[in-house]
Amino acid sequence: MSTAKTPPVIVLSQLYKRFGLGDAEHCAIDGIDLTIKKGEFIAIMGPSGCGKTTLLNILGLLDSDIEGSYELNGVPVATMSRRRQARIRSKQIGFVFQSFNLVSRLTVIENVALPLTYKGLRKVQRLERASDMLKTFHLNEREYYYPHQLSGGQTQRVAIARALVNEPSIILADEPTGNLDSRASHIIMEELSDLHKRGNTIIMVTHNPRLTTYASRVITMIDGTIESDTQKKRRTKKAARKRPLSGKKKLSKKATT
Repeated sequence: MSTAKTPPVIVLSQLYKRFGLGDAEHCAIDGIDLTIKKGEFIAIMGPSGCGKTTLLNILGLLDSDIEGSYELNGVPVATMSRRRQARIRSKQIGFVFQSFNLVSRLTVIENVALPLTYKGLRKVQRLERASDMLKTFHLNEREYYYPHQLSGGQTQRVAIARALVNEPSIILADEPTGNLDSRASHIIMEELSDLHKRGNTIIMVTHNPRLTTYASRVITMIDGTIESDTQKKRRTKKAARKRPLSGKKKLSKKATT
């Protein structure tokens, strides 16, 4: 996807995030400058403790105790009230975590409908929208299952469906395939790739270098700084045909992954 003429959705300037005091102070984010345009698929890599997840939390407005400048869609985050930040998280940002974070006592459809509670929709409307989203991921036959009755791949797809039910423009994914086998991981990455093609901005933290093949840009972090920032060439249709068959066609017949 070309992003040459699109405006930036995120601009970070001399961003710092410190933990501890005095001699125990540690800079998890150490003076980062970063611009992310609408429609990019960014993979953030680096060793454990390099600041990847901290950066993702800041981008998702989960951590506002920072120094420097963070502009989201041209608006400085520092000028936003907590209520406005919460509203933006609810409507514009979707979170996908490695640990899934589903509510065990709720059914699949209830988990996906949960974010819609804050939009003031009636229960029937929430469940209808959640059901439509689950159909997109071939999970409509699992609507009234509980999380413990699902496979790892199914659970992560439910988590993605929940992240997307509010139709956010930005998807933040923290090790989205970390607990999955290779086949389930491929299916999840195909889903994220499709979202990217539809115009969503995706920012993914990963330890797996193979997953960077799906990204349009790869950022490597070390010790709270950006070590490298590489724009990848767009995949050709011929190259795409050489990739393994997507699990989607199989899922349409048998959603068991």
